[in-house]
Amino acid sequence: MILHSVPIMLSSSGSSLLWRNGTHAPPPSFKALSFPFSPSLVVGYRTTVSPLSCSADIALGQSQPAPVLNAWSEFAQNVSGEWDGFGADFSCEGQPLELPESVVPEAYREWEVKVFDWQTQCPTLAQPHAQTFLYKSIKLLPTVGCEADAATRYSIDQRSIGPSTTLSFSYSDSGSYVAVWRLGNNQLEVEHCLVNPNDKESRVRIFQVVRLAEAKMLLQSVKVFRELWYGPFRDGDQLGGCAIRSSGFASTPTTAASVVAGSWRAVLASTSFLASSDSGCIQQVTGEKVIEIVREEKDLLLLPQDLWCSLQESKDGERLFSVGWLFEPGHAITSTCIFSSHSKLKEVTMGKETALTDL
Repeated sequence: MILHSVPIMLSSSGSSLLWRNGTHAPPPSFKALSFPFSPSLVVGYRTTVSPLSCSADIALGQSQPAPVLNAWSEFAQNVSGEWDGFGADFSCEGQPLELPESVVPEAYREWEVKVFDWQTQCPTLAQPHAQTFLYKSIKLLPTVGCEADAATRYSIDQRSIGPSTTLSFSYSDSGSYVAVWRLGNNQLEVEHCLVNPNDKESRVRIFQVVRLAEAKMLLQSVKVFRELWYGPFRDGDQLGGCAIRSSGFASTPTTAASVVAGSWRAVLASTSFLASSDSGCIQQVTGEKVIEIVREEKDLLLLPQDLWCSLQESKDGERLFSVGWLFEPGHAITSTCIFSSHSKLKEVTMGKETALTDL
């Protein structure tokens, strides 16, 4: 297949997207990009697919078609852009944590309304021609009603992959990825980003905050972000505001164990890491291994919005940090990080699963 890049520009209304048809220019170069982001940079692509054919233009010596994108370029196109939504923190038992009282609007405090969700932005950019990836995870102070114009940033968490920041970065061309971040103080964050197979402009990011204690890896807390692609990369200078198509979720019902536990058929892609490998390595998950698994309720930490995560330990001391998203009944996407008994990352898998009871 030949993939053509189609730039996307936001309309003046800020809530609709206009496609510039007939434009097939290659993506701009990002080589000069470094933190901090340039506010003037606007980058955002979605791909269209056309059948493979022999072009007469080549025989005539005319313009050559765009080259077929490699896996990283496809990943870069699918992951880059403005992702707006909501985020919340959960305890290691899965209980939602209230926002600090100091950031809750007085109107909520007067009526004793509990607030659990941050409105969030996550401008994300991956260079298609070089393996660099960075984002800003922005929390906004909660507001009463629709006050997008008055939105105030509470915190900004800037991250980029590299030997000093990440132990590993695994990715799929769909835009999904798994990153193991160094936090210091004997802490790691395992970030799982899962893109909805039915809607590549919808994703979840689940962070498992892990404390290293001697030979143990203990789950401390979980962070969840539900996000929708709002437009091309603009370094977060334009908030989706009232056009955001999602809402807070932390206090909504948790996923029912009955729809997650049981027998599943999983199609897995994976990548392995050697204990001696350098930190910060970037690897694509590949292959297609079909296995059957049994997921037990006792291993599940159930979250809202058809999400869950788990922490398991095998007989030989390996630890498995997993998350899953039931994107439609009987169908889920999952990712898992497997650590050795010495807390060394061994393998990352991403899977598409089907409940066997639905076959």
